[in-house]
Amino acid sequence: MHDFHLADQIVKLVKDYARQNHLSQITEIVIELGEIIEHGEGIRPDNLKYNIKLLMPVKKIKIKKIKGDSWRLVSIDGK
Repeated sequence: MHDFHLADQIVKLVKDYARQNHLSQITEIVIELGEIIEHGEGIRPDNLKYNIKLLMPVKKIKIKKIKGDSWRLVSIDGK
């Protein structure tokens, strides 16, 4: 469930970006993901990708592991 919560936050940011930049389709999202622990469990990149794709159609999601306990939306591509 914690993966879904973060995926929802990311999707909201991506949709807002798409709306502001008149993009009808998102083709790629790049995220940096640190060691985020929610409710005693770590957020796993594969679960995060799955949940993002569940919430919105996107062809490619790249998740780069980073040090620390944060995440960052690095880039969004679309048309």
